[in-house]
Amino acid sequence: MKLTLETERLLLRPFEPDDAEDMFTGWASDPEVTKYLTWNTHKSIDDTKFVLDMWIKEYEMPERINCAIVLKSENKLIGGIDVNGYENGIPVIGYDLSRKYWNNGYMTEACKCMLRYLFSRGYEKIRIYAMVENIGSNRVIQKCGGILDSTGEDFLPLKNKTITKNLYYIINPDLIQSP
Repeated sequence: MKLTLETERLLLRPFEPDDAEDMFTGWASDPEVTKYLTWNTHKSIDDTKFVLDMWIKEYEMPERINCAIVLKSENKLIGGIDVNGYENGIPVIGYDLSRKYWNNGYMTEACKCMLRYLFSRGYEKIRIYAMVENIGSNRVIQKCGGILDSTGEDFLPLKNKTITKNLYYIINPDLIQSP
């Protein structure tokens, strides 16, 4: 599904083939960013072009949501946020952000925007995972209302390693009743 959303500072829009250079130089080739992702650091722009081509083809699937995060003030692609799967019908969000833009609240803003969209579609609960050692991502999730459900191990086949991750859920605030 092609989706465009907007916040005060960000535009969340479908990825395009022309995004390859910004994605590669911004985060896909940065081992400091990709150490927290399920996929490996891209060695060349061809790796990024291959992934972008795959993502663009996935827009034909109505349940697949994948947005490029563009900083409006610079008209610059700085990251991505997606629904990378569903667990028992519950969307699972994933995201990445260029290290240059960490600690500015951009990912919290993008994540809250995606959550509002998913809640508006009738979802009552959203899942988000973060590696335990990824302090920044765990903070983003907590700022978005994430409640820690559990901590456990997961095997990442593309990296051929087992990681420890926190599993959070976020409940639609419209469903929480006041005392």
